[in-house]
Amino acid sequence: MKFAIALFAAPHLPASRRALRFAQAALAGGHEIVRLFFYQDGVHSAASNVVSPQDELDLPKEWREFVTSNGLDAVVCIAAALRRGVLNAEEAQRYSRPAANLEAPWELSGLGQLHEAAQQADRLVCFGGS
Repeated sequence: MKFAIALFAAPHLPASRRALRFAQAALAGGHEIVRLFFYQDGVHSAASNVVSPQDELDLPKEWREFVTSNGLDAVVCIAAALRRGVLNAEEAQRYSRPAANLEAPWELSGLGQLHEAAQQADRLVCFGGS
């Protein structure tokens, strides 16, 4: 089965951990993930400057390692990211901000990427949101 996964929740919320565990289980079960899409507060899971408390799971790090080790297509919604101060080098320069905090393996793009993923997948599974 082909999955598209959308994460709407911030990294400190249980939905973010559930999304990661679901994605790991899907691949372990022989399924395919056509795209991971980070939207709303889920964009914080892609920020490279998030620091998790030492006694908690570092979910942004876990996501980054999972995406990288599996060569997954991981898209961060550009509108949600800009609104929350999550910028790659290009957007930091465009908006004259002092630093970027979004690095590989993440890609900034629009909601069309979520729509396309939903069309390519057998199932769209969403975590978090209101």
